[in-house]
Amino acid sequence: MRKLTSLAVVGLLAACSGESPGESQVSASESVANNPIADIVYPETREGEVIDTYFGAEVADPYRWLEDDRSEETGAWVEAQNAVTFDYLESIPYRETLKQRLESLWNYEKVGRPFTEGEYTYFYRNDGLQDQYVVWRRKGEGEAEVFLDPNQFSEDGTTSLATLSFSRDGSIAAYAISEGGSDWRKIIVMDAETKEVLEEPLVDVKFSGISWKGNEGFYYSSYDKPEGSELSAKTDQHKLYYHKLGQPQSGDRLVFGGKPEQKRRYVQGYVTEDDRFLVISGARSTSGNDLFIRDLTKESAPLVPVLEDFESDTYVIDNVDSKLYLVTNRDAPNKKIVTVDASAPSPDNWVDFIPETGNVLTASTGGGYLFAEYMVDALSKVYQYDYDGERVREIELPGPGSASSISGKREDDVLYYSFTNYKTPSTIFALDADEGDSTVFRKSGADFDSDRYESTQVFYTSADGTRVPMMITHKKGLELDGKNPTILYGYGGFNISLTPSFSIANAAWLELGGVYAVPNLRGGGEYGKNWHKAGTKLQKQNVFDDFIAAAEFLVEKNYTSSDYLAIRGGSNGGLLVGAVMTQRPDLFRVALPAVGVMDMLRYHTFTAGAGWAYDYGTAEDSKEMFEYLKGYSPVHNVKAGVEYPATLVTTADHDDRVVPAHSFKFAAELQAKQAGAAPTLIRIETKAGHGAGTPVSKSIEQYADIFSFTLFNMGMKSLPN
Repeated sequence: MRKLTSLAVVGLLAACSGESPGESQVSASESVANNPIADIVYPETREGEVIDTYFGAEVADPYRWLEDDRSEETGAWVEAQNAVTFDYLESIPYRETLKQRLESLWNYEKVGRPFTEGEYTYFYRNDGLQDQYVVWRRKGEGEAEVFLDPNQFSEDGTTSLATLSFSRDGSIAAYAISEGGSDWRKIIVMDAETKEVLEEPLVDVKFSGISWKGNEGFYYSSYDKPEGSELSAKTDQHKLYYHKLGQPQSGDRLVFGGKPEQKRRYVQGYVTEDDRFLVISGARSTSGNDLFIRDLTKESAPLVPVLEDFESDTYVIDNVDSKLYLVTNRDAPNKKIVTVDASAPSPDNWVDFIPETGNVLTASTGGGYLFAEYMVDALSKVYQYDYDGERVREIELPGPGSASSISGKREDDVLYYSFTNYKTPSTIFALDADEGDSTVFRKSGADFDSDRYESTQVFYTSADGTRVPMMITHKKGLELDGKNPTILYGYGGFNISLTPSFSIANAAWLELGGVYAVPNLRGGGEYGKNWHKAGTKLQKQNVFDDFIAAAEFLVEKNYTSSDYLAIRGGSNGGLLVGAVMTQRPDLFRVALPAVGVMDMLRYHTFTAGAGWAYDYGTAEDSKEMFEYLKGYSPVHNVKAGVEYPATLVTTADHDDRVVPAHSFKFAAELQAKQAGAAPTLIRIETKAGHGAGTPVSKSIEQYADIFSFTLFNMGMKSLPN
């Protein structure tokens, strides 16, 4: 069984780094004063009279009308804002040059790790600038052929392939598509040999995997379609269905989630590799789940509870006959693997298989082995185990960085994994599962000389004395003169770990002499559950303090200064940027919040936002929680008379995870109250969503805009060499 990924919803958008540009540079303050396009006339944003009352306190929400994504007034506002923003961006003299360099860097063949289904070996491939990756396949040593080309799904490239899953013998494929970046999906079933579509598509599927039972059918998850806007209306009760091939979707069997006592915001169902057990995981938030199993070899077998509380994150990674192998952080904040018999699977009967260590565990299986990847200060270390719990060997990695999960089918002799870090393009390795030998399977074709750059891990101290790691990447020989354009990227939430990885966009920033810095903030998962919890609810300020301390470290050590420092983050990271720029507007020259959660009093009223309450709490929980949220909510902390950094808010009109109204309202507040000359703009991508599946052409345009905006507002008259 391959490694399972969480249904926790968080998109990570990256950007990044810089070097002293010499004669092309003037002071940032001089740039703003002499900037012929700095005197921006923003579109008028009507102020309404909506007032909410929380525990006796009245809170005005003048831009509530922007939450209506279907209104003509909102549509006109979006159009007017984009007109102003793109007029500004198009006036930056080197924007087109930067776009061309991004296209050049992006334009190389990219191939993913191969995987076997039936008689074919499949792999994802992009010949360079294709908007979407194409699925190719090869039978034996034969010629490779195109199996599925998402670039043909729509004329503009905005319909993407979201999920691809094969029946047990590989003869049938089911794949999900996303239109315009939405989280709502359609599932299409086809004969894998002939590529013939076998039945009508399944519709209105959301936050779902596709898990086959043999060749007979598959399990998937969805919500009832909400009333009102499908892009912003609340979705609260997730349901698991079984689709039997050949029957209409209306006849699909509801397996879990239909009863009041089964109400869960996220439900996932998956079948073990031997088709023996259905495993059902239910969650009320993005952390913690209950767990059930059903023996599929027995007619009308009942659901058997493994866990009936939501106090841990636990899942079944594999089984051998009736012996289950579970990964859990129950009584083990850094996770461990336990075993139990399916006949009595409650925690009382669990036996430690791979005990908890001082480092966070991620587990996967393949080739008849289990692989335990540990994060040691956010860097990978991997060990191989047999099914008796004996450590076979450590997998030797090329150096400090991130190894993807080593995974595959039980019968695979060769397993594939990739290795990368912030300055090293991803290389695919082939691992002989029995011998333990890793060989290079495919090197990256990126036109980027890693030897010219260095990536160093440092540790700094946050406001309360906590020691926090950070990776800093830049050209070798960087002069620490405080004038290096720097992007500080952060996330800090939902138990998500930021481990080193290469980005083509970041490569362009590094080429320009930029510094790219990524701290591992509390709220993330780099040091286990305790590190995560230290950045949640009434401790959320720890995340912001960690980020501020990272910025201060970069300034103190002369990597950069406030005049050349930009902050960037997406989704929960967008909240991070919004909160920090309103708390310390003096510390940064540029702020780049992307698809951010900006209204902390109302986030839980949209789509699946209520599931984020584990991290945030809600304004209805208590007076204390309301006051705490209001105290850092970006929308509610923009103050008149304050000089805010040059800000480019980015969002998308089809983002139905973090609805664009968050960004709309934040941008409106900034434009109404900005006291300085720095621009406060919003860039609203059309026919795009939270980030996944964004066409390459749109990504290139977006990064060209972000980097040129950043450099321009740091005083760059031309691009550094």
